[in-house]
Amino acid sequence: MNRPDKQIVVTVLTSPGEPEPPGLDALRARAEVRFASDEQTLRATLPGTHVLMVTDFRTEALVAAWPTADKLEWIHATSAGVDALMFPELIDGPVKVTNARGIFDRTIAEYVLCTILMFAKDFPHSIRLQLEHRWQHRDTERAEGKQVLIVGAGSIGRQIARLVKAVGLIPHGIARTARKEDPDFVAVHGNDQLYEQLAHADYVVIAAPLTPQTEGLFDATAFEAMKNTARLINIGRGPVVNTDDLLDALYYRVIAGAALDVFEEEPLPEDHPLWAMENVIMTAHMSGDFIGWRRALTDQFLENFDRWHRGEELFNPVNKALGYAG
Repeated sequence: MNRPDKQIVVTVLTSPGEPEPPGLDALRARAEVRFASDEQTLRATLPGTHVLMVTDFRTEALVAAWPTADKLEWIHATSAGVDALMFPELIDGPVKVTNARGIFDRTIAEYVLCTILMFAKDFPHSIRLQLEHRWQHRDTERAEGKQVLIVGAGSIGRQIARLVKAVGLIPHGIARTARKEDPDFVAVHGNDQLYEQLAHADYVVIAAPLTPQTEGLFDATAFEAMKNTARLINIGRGPVVNTDDLLDALYYRVIAGAALDVFEEEPLPEDHPLWAMENVIMTAHMSGDFIGWRRALTDQFLENFDRWHRGEELFNPVNKALGYAG
C-alpha cells in the first residue's frame, strides 16, 4: 500500500553541531523533513513524525522525548549498534527499528586484518624506532596459521572471518547458537564455550553488540582465560570490555597487547594510561569509517524508505528484544 507523499513527515536526529546528512534532497521531494539535535528540538519535531532517522548513535534524547512520538512507525539507525536506542517503551511497542548493517562490514574487517598484521610484524615498535632515527633489526611473527576468535558472528564477524581466512589465519566464532558447519568459520561455538575457546586463540576480536549480556563480558576472568601471547581487538562497543581489568591485564602481561577502536569513555581522556602503553594500538572510533560513508548511509536509508513507502518489508530489521539485527 503506497502512502500519500504529502502526509509523510521524516525527522532526522543528529548530534549537536553535526552537519545535515548528504543526499537528502530526494527525500525532501517526497516528505516533510525536520531536523533535531537534542531533547528540546526533538520534542518539538517528533509530534506528527512517521519516520525517524538517527545519526547520533549515542543519543539519549529519544527516550526523553518519547512521550511526544504520536505517529512514529519506524526508526532507522545509521549505525550498526543500536544499544542507545533500546529502552523499554520502544522495545515493547510497535515501532519498527532498522540499522545500517552491511555498510561498515568490509572496512571494519580490513581494520581488524591490519591490526593483526601490525602486531605480527611489530609495526608499532618500528614506528617508534623510525621516530627516534634508530636502526634495529629483529625477527617478527608469522600470521599464517594463527587462530582468530571472533566474538560475535554476525555480518561484521563474518566479513572478518572471510578476510583473515584469505590470508591463512584460522577463524573461529562465538555466537548465541553453535554451528558445526559454516562457510566462513572453521566452527562457530556457543556463548557457553567462550572461556574454553579463549584459551586457544592468538587473536580475540570483539564484534559483538552491546547488550545486557555482553556489557563487561571481557573482565579479569576473561583475560585470565586467554593466552599470555594473545592480543585483543575491540571494534564492537567499548563497554563490552572492563577497562580497569584490561589495564591490569596489559600491565602485568596477562595478555600481550590490544588494538582498541572503541572505549567505555569517548573521547578517551588525554591523561588516560592507555595512551602510554607500548603494547596498545588505539584509534578514535573510526574502524568502519571510509571516504563517502555518510552518503552511503543516506543511500541505504533512502532504499529502505522506498520499501516503507510501498508498504513492503524493511531490510535490516532489529530484533528489539535482543538488541541487534539478524
